[in-house]
Amino acid sequence: MTLEPGRIFRDAWIAGVKKHFPGEPKASYVTPWDDTPEWERSSAASVYTQVAEFIEVSAGNTSKLTRDQKGRFVALCWIAQIYKHIPDPKPAYVADWQELPDWQRETDADIFEAIEAAGA
Repeated sequence: MTLEPGRIFRDAWIAGVKKHFPGEPKASYVTPWDDTPEWERSSAASVYTQVAEFIEVSAGNTSKLTRDQKGRFVALCWIAQIYKHIPDPKPAYVADWQELPDWQRETDADIFEAIEAAGA
């Protein structure tokens, strides 16, 4: 798997954090791609691929999903990656959709829409 799609994911994450996070985000939230840990780059590429395949197998009808539905899909795919890479993650890392802060839900929806816009 190429990691390049992960860069689109990460760029959308950073843009979303800058747009939706209240106040000044933690530095780790906006770490540039080249400085992002390998496991996060791999995870970003994996989630991008999952979203792209979801868009493809639905024949593009994901455009009819709500922003919440899109964001929930990204969040759930990301949680699976957390479990894959972190043996005993903090509860906040694997929080369910309704437990996520608004800024993170909006950012996850932005990521889905960025992948749609990328022609996935």
